[in-house]
Amino acid sequence: MSRLLLTFAVLAVFLLLVAAMWWGYRNRARRQAAVLPAFPAVPDGLLDTVRAGTADTTLPPSTGVYASTVTDASWQDRVAVGDVGFRADATAHLLPTGLLIDRTGASAVWIPAESVVDARTEAGIAGKVMGRDGLLVVRWRVADNQFDTGFRADDKDDYASWVPALRALGPHDTPEVDDGE
Repeated sequence: MSRLLLTFAVLAVFLLLVAAMWWGYRNRARRQAAVLPAFPAVPDGLLDTVRAGTADTTLPPSTGVYASTVTDASWQDRVAVGDVGFRADATAHLLPTGLLIDRTGASAVWIPAESVVDARTEAGIAGKVMGRDGLLVVRWRVADNQFDTGFRADDKDDYASWVPALRALGPHDTPEVDDGE
């Protein structure tokens, strides 16, 4: 009898912990929804043309895993609004107008070209930690907020072409030249 009670006690504690995690994630989403701007929507018809293979792409698509989107405050500050905080198998498509991450079982993530701030490789982001340079991370801006979106490509050699191509998408500020006057 005591073994059965112990089993039920462990199960009850486990269920309480799962409920507490769900409650915390739901509250995080509610807090973030009040302060974060809406993410850009995928332009009409773009997803269909990309999936059909008729879109004008800058690079061949890269398959892999969408890790998450985080705020620039920390690589662990996952965005919980909508479904952008959830991992999913994905294909990244780089177009002249932006980056489209077509996720399986979740909504697509669209990062317009003018929103891209930087691109780099990292060891980890919320939801996925890899070895050195295991993730492609895109820093982008919406209104006054900056976000990092992480993608782990099946072929890590893709990063050598994706990082400079993503950096070329963003707006290029010309630095002021000090002519000594």
